[in-house]
Amino acid sequence: MAPPEGLPKMEYRFLGRTGLQVSAISLGGWLTYGGHVENDLLGRAFGENPINNVGLSRKHIIEGVNASLERLDLAYVDLIYAHRPDRNTPMEETVRAFNHIIDTGKAFYWGTSEWNADEIASAWRVADRLGLIGPVMEQPLYNMISREKVEKEFEHLYDEIGLGLTTFSPLKIGILTGKYNDGIPKDSRLGSSEDDFVKYMNKKVGDETWKKDIETVRKLKPVADKLEISQANLALAWVLQNKRVNSAITGASKPEQIYESVKALVAVEKLTPEILKEIDDILGNKPAVMVRRF
Repeated sequence: MAPPEGLPKMEYRFLGRTGLQVSAISLGGWLTYGGHVENDLLGRAFGENPINNVGLSRKHIIEGVNASLERLDLAYVDLIYAHRPDRNTPMEETVRAFNHIIDTGKAFYWGTSEWNADEIASAWRVADRLGLIGPVMEQPLYNMISREKVEKEFEHLYDEIGLGLTTFSPLKIGILTGKYNDGIPKDSRLGSSEDDFVKYMNKKVGDETWKKDIETVRKLKPVADKLEISQANLALAWVLQNKRVNSAITGASKPEQIYESVKALVAVEKLTPEILKEIDDILGNKPAVMVRRF
């Protein structure tokens, strides 16, 4: 399917201090692949070995990378992530293992996913002590409703270690698109998917947190209407206007959804300081600025 005419050109941003450029919008595989979309759209990258198939031990990291590269039919990848911290494995072992992956040419950079600031800083202290490379990027949850980590907890890491960000869930499982404002459409992900996470989310539909989020999204609709953009574009553009974000990972089950996401690059220009303040007033969740005293 050919992209529609007038689609904006993709924007590329430097990832932290790596010198590597990444697209401002990425296509992720969490709910899209391996669950909601058939496997023929992307090669399987994860093994099914039940032994040592979790955690960040040297054995699991090296064996897992080798197996994934074989399934992907690739000699190397640009970026590799340690998804979630492993508090049962010494940090030194994890840092050494990822440096081995880099030294053997199987990845250029390594980073973390859903680690906290202290854990990232700990990895860098170990790396500095050993003369090795620390994690150069983190993959956190970041959207209009969830913003504490990116805007507050990680703040000191951006300058101290040059931390880059590839954030996920900019639309909060579709909630920020407004499509769930009047219930769960049958053709939506929450209405049609059978994967475990969607089943888990469906149990939360209608609870107090869900109701609060939906009410917030309803209040954001006039802002999107005023800017003549969709609520999905507003939510994604809001993430992209944060210059700490190097790439926002989105999901898609149809090509049209990818094209729609790319339009958010143009919408960023409409988010003036006045509009951003209006959004902050609606959200009511802007993290307080941290004052560091030495």
